[in-house]
Amino acid sequence: MSYTRRIIDSVLDEVFPPLSAIALEGAKGVGKTATATQRVRSVLSLNRPAQREVVQANYDHIIDVPAPVLIDEWQLVPEVWDRVRTAVDDDARGGQFLLAGSAGVTPNARIHSGAGRIVTMTMRPLSLAEREICEPSVSLSDLLQDGELAIGGESPIRLSQYTEEILASGFPGIRQLPSRARRPQLDSYVSRIVEKELPDNGIEVKRPDALRSWLSAYGAATSTNANFTQILDSAAAGEADKPARNTVQSYREHLQRLFILDPLPAWIPALNPLKRLTKTPKHHLVDPAIAARMSGIGHSGLLKGDGQRVAATTGTWLGALFESLATQSVRVYAEAVEAHVGHLRTRDTEREIDIIVEGEDRRVVAIEVKLAATVRDSDVRHLNWLGEQIGDRLVNKVVVTTGEAAYRRPDGVAVIPLALLGP
Repeated sequence: MSYTRRIIDSVLDEVFPPLSAIALEGAKGVGKTATATQRVRSVLSLNRPAQREVVQANYDHIIDVPAPVLIDEWQLVPEVWDRVRTAVDDDARGGQFLLAGSAGVTPNARIHSGAGRIVTMTMRPLSLAEREICEPSVSLSDLLQDGELAIGGESPIRLSQYTEEILASGFPGIRQLPSRARRPQLDSYVSRIVEKELPDNGIEVKRPDALRSWLSAYGAATSTNANFTQILDSAAAGEADKPARNTVQSYREHLQRLFILDPLPAWIPALNPLKRLTKTPKHHLVDPAIAARMSGIGHSGLLKGDGQRVAATTGTWLGALFESLATQSVRVYAEAVEAHVGHLRTRDTEREIDIIVEGEDRRVVAIEVKLAATVRDSDVRHLNWLGEQIGDRLVNKVVVTTGEAAYRRPDGVAVIPLALLGP
């Protein structure tokens, strides 16, 4: 199968030659191995028992094979990290090691941070631009640089197609399947996390069904900042024997360590002129397809407005999933230009902005995500409020929609169909 370049490939083209070691992190199935193998001569797959035994018997094996070398699923032998670090200390030439990991190491693993030797990058599922369903006409990088950027373009993608993209997922190996095959494959993905990936990474799951229920409830809280008591209550509705709080805390920590949970942190600006901002993250799974599948709501149900949400007072389930798809894509685009992504919400909930992108020189692009195809004045009031608070730092105000055209409103707000936004 031919390889389709990812956005992170351009970053690796630029930084891998001068950097000695890079760790690609992300959930199973996002494409780390396929991307890494495009630029190495040797592959050590530590999820294969035979190769793992060879490396465990002789950690110097990683420097004996021809470089560049990919060490896949390195976290299964955490000592490899330290051997790479010392190898870089001994020889700081660029382009030597790529490490791919689908889990962070266990908290009690005694390894060096790797600071100064190993650079970490995150891979996520395919962004909408990487799915090549439409040619983007507006660049996030340009939005961060130019407050008067010309906004234009026509999108052929409609609400039904966005819904299909949510369900298809951004996992390269899943989205290529027919829809009838994708559904059991997504079920299998969740089962593998619970039954194999967690145990393989040292986590004992005593009640798999309870974990699945909690994960489903977390998915139902997508695009909200529901507290974990609300999520637990939803997961254990009608059950007298709920999981203990520390058990749920363990679920959350380990699922985040496996990159299955991908919460969006709150944006707290440097030299903060804003008061009373919440520090609570917004909940997202690594791919909204997982949340959609665990809810049991299909294409027609989503379009009809079906689906229950946790701790959400407004909006539809499809709207929450669309926001999650937009957030996932924007994070991919932002990381390509070294920008940080968060969300803004005041503690009194009077002001809320779905996505804040902060680039160099503290330039900000603020993004509201709307499932509707049209934008009303009420949809941009929080964006305009933020402009009053931080002034010229807010380079562009954006509403991402499911509409047909990209344009700039008279008040300066850029209206951009999600399919037309790219890196």
